Amino acid sequence: MKYVRKRKIVYFFTTLFVTIAITSNAQVTFRASAPSTVVKGEQFRLTYTLNKEGKDLRLPSDMDGFEILFGPSVSQSYSQRTVNGKTTSESSVSYTYILVAQKEGTFTIGPATINVDGSTYQSNAVQIKVISPDQIPKSQSRQESGQSDSSSPTIKSTDAFIRAIVSKSNIYEQEGFTVTFRLYTTLNVVNFGKIEFPEFEGFMVEEIELPMNQQLKIEQYNGKSYYTADLRKTLLFPQRSGKITIPSGRIEMVFSVPSGKRITTFFGSQEVFVDVKKTLVTNPVSVNVTPLPPDKPESFTGAVGSFTFRSNLNAQEVKANEPVALTLEISGTGNLKLIQNPKVEFPSNFEVYDPVVKNELQITTNGLTGTRKIEYLAIPRYEGNYVIPPVEFSYFDLKSRSYKTLKSPQYTIEVAKGDPVKTTASSYVNQQEVKVEDDIRFLKTGKPSFQSKDDYFVGSLAYWLWYIIPLGLFIGFCIIKRQQAKQSANIALVRNKRANKIAIKRLKVAEKYLKEHKQEEFYSEVLRALWGYFSDKLSIPLANLSKDNIEKELSDYNIDDELIETFMRIFNTCEFARYSPVKSDIAMDNLYNETLEAIGRMENQLKLKNSKKQKRHGSI
Repeated sequence: MKYVRKRKIVYFFTTLFVTIAITSNAQVTFRASAPSTVVKGEQFRLTYTLNKEGKDLRLPSDMDGFEILFGPSVSQSYSQRTVNGKTTSESSVSYTYILVAQKEGTFTIGPATINVDGSTYQSNAVQIKVISPDQIPKSQSRQESGQSDSSSPTIKSTDAFIRAIVSKSNIYEQEGFTVTFRLYTTLNVVNFGKIEFPEFEGFMVEEIELPMNQQLKIEQYNGKSYYTADLRKTLLFPQRSGKITIPSGRIEMVFSVPSGKRITTFFGSQEVFVDVKKTLVTNPVSVNVTPLPPDKPESFTGAVGSFTFRSNLNAQEVKANEPVALTLEISGTGNLKLIQNPKVEFPSNFEVYDPVVKNELQITTNGLTGTRKIEYLAIPRYEGNYVIPPVEFSYFDLKSRSYKTLKSPQYTIEVAKGDPVKTTASSYVNQQEVKVEDDIRFLKTGKPSFQSKDDYFVGSLAYWLWYIIPLGLFIGFCIIKRQQAKQSANIALVRNKRANKIAIKRLKVAEKYLKEHKQEEFYSEVLRALWGYFSDKLSIPLANLSKDNIEKELSDYNIDDELIETFMRIFNTCEFARYSPVKSDIAMDNLYNETLEAIGRMENQLKLKNSKKQKRHGSI
């Protein structure tokens, strides 16, 4: 009896635990919802609702026909009911994405996945029909896409715009000035789309770093208060005179706009907002560049601004074959990076090395501020007294609008006889030593060596080796130089082949930042990987690389327009992540996967085109 009772107890608890486990699993619901019919080109919401706390939401990889403008925005709801003395509570988490339909047809968005308490759950699939705007009335299309049916929410030109602001409009050639692209808005910014800043043709450009999380400021413009934020700030140096126009740029932005509808909630009547996409165009600006006066000093090397000039010689009494260092220091504000090194006239008996230049500069609104140090290393080879004449540095002063010339002092160097034992490796011979050697011969010590008079040098082994060894060395030298020339000629080819591997390595670093939830470092590393990839793949130096010439080069390579657009979207997303911080890691994860996939598609297309070329040449 005890044994039977014990078995019943075990069976009861086993059934209870299984029932609880099944019930707890059945309690998790993960549901996707979206309009059944949407209009091409209009926005709609795709919402995933979960009745528990979850993490690692992953959208389906194939969302053909739709573009994600924003998301996810996360919201939570909680309700509590009491019926017949029993209190029940329910909570849910909603993840909302803003999408836009790109083409007509019937599409299925596959199930999304999410992790809840260590288990993975799938949502239902959603089927959406995309129709043409002229197939149904506008009011019906807006109701089905979740927007206002009475009137389309619009953004006036005075509600949001971008100004290109120049610090100076009348400047001299090589004079620095800033251009600021500032956003003015009375609406809430939801997201950024495609960004096309103008090209600065005719200028040398220095980017001014902006704070990652800058605070919005309130500014009065045309009698109206706006929230403002600087999107980009650059320091420009005009390289030619005349009137130069900076063209317009285009930036797509998504704003939250009142729909004109109101709903009643627990907290009272509230207005309904909808997301509206608008393309903002910057105003073109022109600057008048005055050429520099023609009466330029001979020592003028292109410096424009306000500068000081100092020099220093580390020693004025040295021995032969001991180095001396002359340091020139140019400090101030102006086009310091564009200044050529002042000309220094060293004595002809000095062996002079290429100067070492160190720039310690900061970017300001008036130009580059800091110090440029130029260090010359010279070695006197003979004893005697030598003179380094004054070094002149000329620049165009913007305050007085005239040329100014600064001079260093004249330096006299006394060179004493050097120690022959400590003489540095050189082919030079001291003249005084030659005279001593002609007058007095050194005594030879040790046992003398005698040679038979019948031994002849001509025809001996040493005689032939005297010819063979230099000839062999010369041939070996030529072979090595030729191999080095081939390797140098194939640098571009080597960089091209290694571009994919290097980009993957950099993306591995970005993946590390993704796992550590470091958003700023993640986006910076993805950008660094893409810039380096295209620099190696297209054989364009990083300094000359831009999104425009990348897009042009890819078009010349006959890369698919869709893939080019994908790369441009990745660039834009990374560059402007600072203005729209993502609340979860989902967008970062999607961007990482999209970047890997885009690079892989790029490599496959290039390989396919190369194989076709080889087959074509083979048939010829």
